[in-house]
Amino acid sequence: MFDLFRSYLSAPYILLALITLFLLKNTVSKYQRNRRIARLGSRAPIRTTYLPYGVDFLYQILQYMLKDKNYELWLHMFKTYAYGRFTIESDGAERVILTADPENIKALLATQFKEFGKGEAFRLDWHAFLGDSIFTTDGDQWHNSRQLIRPQFIKDRVSDLDIFEEHTQILLEKLGGNREVDFLNLMFRYTLDAATHFLLGKSVESLTNPQTVFADAFYNVQRIQGLIARIGPLSWMIPRKKMGFYTDLAIVDDFLNQYVEEALSLSARELEEKTSRDEGYTFLHSIAAYTRDRKMLRDQLISILLAGRDTTACTLTWVIYELSLQPSVTAKLRKEIIDRVGLEHAPTYQNLKDMKYLQHILNETLRLYPTVPFNVRMSLTDTTLPTGGGRDGMSPIGVLKDTPVGYSTLVMQRRADLYPPPESGFPAVDKFVPERWDGWTPKAWTYVPFNGGPRICIGQQFALTEMGYTLVRLFQRFEGVENRMNGELPGMHADIVLQPAKEVKVAFF
Repeated sequence: MFDLFRSYLSAPYILLALITLFLLKNTVSKYQRNRRIARLGSRAPIRTTYLPYGVDFLYQILQYMLKDKNYELWLHMFKTYAYGRFTIESDGAERVILTADPENIKALLATQFKEFGKGEAFRLDWHAFLGDSIFTTDGDQWHNSRQLIRPQFIKDRVSDLDIFEEHTQILLEKLGGNREVDFLNLMFRYTLDAATHFLLGKSVESLTNPQTVFADAFYNVQRIQGLIARIGPLSWMIPRKKMGFYTDLAIVDDFLNQYVEEALSLSARELEEKTSRDEGYTFLHSIAAYTRDRKMLRDQLISILLAGRDTTACTLTWVIYELSLQPSVTAKLRKEIIDRVGLEHAPTYQNLKDMKYLQHILNETLRLYPTVPFNVRMSLTDTTLPTGGGRDGMSPIGVLKDTPVGYSTLVMQRRADLYPPPESGFPAVDKFVPERWDGWTPKAWTYVPFNGGPRICIGQQFALTEMGYTLVRLFQRFEGVENRMNGELPGMHADIVLQPAKEVKVAFF
């Protein structure tokens, strides 16, 4: 009897048995999961995967990502699997829902805010870099972080333009004379200088010293973190140590911690005195008056530094790229600047708010190039999304706890069906036309460049003020900007924020 069974205990038979058990287990798990989903709602159109763990889907994502074609990938998936609708799901080992539907985005960010959050997986992926900050936490921890930071972005602080003036003057010296520049590179340095000045009270001066150790380290950490975020479940393959992630993160931490220690060396009374007057005021001093927790101070600093540097730098670069292609738009902007402010005086906060064409240019840029083009939320409980399920795509979608839901403001804000029809005279949605904002307001939740709901960008007005101020100062000094890219398109690199994939070469005159 034993000899009979022994023939079936050979390696091939054992392997076959294990594979059979594995497939059976997966089939049963999938059946049970589908029954639970059906109790909650419908399914979205499915992007079927044919290899274990959705390897074929991950391979497709990597192919498009390496070519900076994330936008095209999302369009392809919606067209192929959703037949023109804008919510789909994958069918791999882990269910993932992707949407560019305003009703679903509204649910994720606002109406079902407590049911969708960052989730533990996101927090762990980002923890080494951003810690337990406003961008990585949920619930009370997130709420406490937001309450700590919010007072630093009140109107009185945002309307203080002295920091922008100082660094804009340094920027202007790097331009002009028909000199060709890589504008994105300049913007990263300019916004880093302004952000460190605002946060810490002292600029890293990367505009005057491009080889700043902190700036280089911060850039490398951010680059690697962006890669970790984009490849998701395969992020374990990234050789963080070999790529210098931990070494550069230590440089960033050492730099910030010296300012944290300096702030904590002040007494509560000294901190109160500093925050009660404009001279010597810094973001760090203000939050140090509320907490003495070193880690909390570090985590909030690095998060606001990341947001304050990149979003503004990339948006300003997109503005200048579009203006370099449309001299008539530049001329119209410059005329408004001359009429409102003149060529000598620095603009006031109210000047910037009153310049309608300037605001149209910023709105149009953020419509075509939203700062965070792709984002994700994790379901914190069994729930639903309001639309996209069923045969007609109108039924609620069942969503189990711990299901990732990716959403794209980039895709949504370029959907032609969400705008007035072309026959009405409305400009093509893929064209940069600031005039479209004269008398037109986007439908609710179809334009959310700063997110929406309780997590709406806390520094929105700060960013818009910095961008507006910079543009006014640029075109007070220069008549126009010339494109030097020889007809080459910049591409769209979807890292943490949306930035040109290639150098944006321009010259101011």
